[in-house]
Amino acid sequence: MSRSPRQPPFWRAALTRYEKPDLRRGALDLATSVVPYLALSVAMYFLLRVSYALTLAVGVVAAGFLLRTYIVFHDCSHGSFLPNRRANTWIGIACGLLVYSPFHAWKHEHAVHHATSSDLDRRGIGDVDLLTVREYTGGSFAKRFGYRFVRNPLVMLGLGPIWALAIQPRFSQGSGRARDRRSIIYTDLALAVLVAALVWLLGWRTYLLLQLPTVMIAGAAGVFLFYVQHQFEGVYWERGTDWSYADAALKGASYLRLPKVLQFFSGNIGFHHVHHLSARIPNYNLERAHRENEFFHDVPTLSLWDGIRALRLKLWDEDRGRLVTFAEARAAHGRVAVSA
Repeated sequence: MSRSPRQPPFWRAALTRYEKPDLRRGALDLATSVVPYLALSVAMYFLLRVSYALTLAVGVVAAGFLLRTYIVFHDCSHGSFLPNRRANTWIGIACGLLVYSPFHAWKHEHAVHHATSSDLDRRGIGDVDLLTVREYTGGSFAKRFGYRFVRNPLVMLGLGPIWALAIQPRFSQGSGRARDRRSIIYTDLALAVLVAALVWLLGWRTYLLLQLPTVMIAGAAGVFLFYVQHQFEGVYWERGTDWSYADAALKGASYLRLPKVLQFFSGNIGFHHVHHLSARIPNYNLERAHRENEFFHDVPTLSLWDGIRALRLKLWDEDRGRLVTFAEARAAHGRVAVSA
C-alpha cells in the first residue's frame, strides 16, 4: 500500500512507547556493566599473585562486562540510554575511555552506518568491508589478497579487535567537524595519561597481562556480533535506487538468538533488527519491543551456530542476490577470476 510522503511509516506509532529511556533501568545497566568490569579488573590484579590461570578465568568474565559496557557507550551515542541528553553525553565519553573510542566521532560514524546499512552504493562507513563478486574478480591481485586476508576469521577475530579498538579510533573519523576532531584528540590524550599512569603504577608487563586478554576477548566478541548481524545467509542488500530503510532493518539486520547469559553480556544487541528500525529504543527495551510486535516475528533469525557458519560467507553475488563463499563464487564465475 502506498503512503503519502508525510505519512509516518507503519512501525513509527508501534515503537514510540519503547523509546522512552528509564533512569532506573539505566542505573541498573551501569551497575551491571561498568561497575563489575572495574571491580573484576582490580580483582585480576590481586589474583596475579595467586595464579595467572585463575586471573585469565576472571578475565573472561570481565570481558563480558566490558562488552556490556560497550553497549552502554553505544546507547549513549544514540541518546537512548538515559532521559537527560547531557547525561548520555558524559556517560558516553566516560565509557568511551574504557572501550578506547572517541564518543562524538564514533557517534557520527555509527549514525551514518544506520542510515546506509545494506545499501550497496553507500558501503564503507561503520561496516565490515564487503565486496561484490564483480568487484572482487575485477580487482588487482593485491586487492583480492588483502580482502581474503581481512576476511579470514582468524585475522578478523584475532587482529580485528586491535584494529577496531587500539588503532582505527586514534585517527580521523566521524564527520570531520571540529567537535569530532576534538573528540579524537581529547580521547587520545586522556587515554595516553590513563595508560601511562597504570603502567607507572603496575609496570608495563602487569598492565598487558591484565588488559590485553580482556580487551581481545571482548573485542573479538564485538567484531563477531557486528559481522553476523549484517552478513548472513538470506541477508538483504540493495542498490540505492531500490534500497528501503525498513527492509534494511527487517531483512538486513538479524535476530541473533543467544543463550540468556550471552544475551545479557551482549546487552540485547542480538535484537539488532529492532535496533535498526528504531535506534532510539534503549537496549533494555529491545526484547520487549520484539516480543510484543508481530512484524518482528518473521525477521531473519540466527542461532549462535548459524552466526558462526556465516563467517564463511565472503562476497555479495548481485546476479543471485545473496552472499556466497569464495568457492561458490569460483564455481559460478570461474576459477581464475575468483582465486587470489
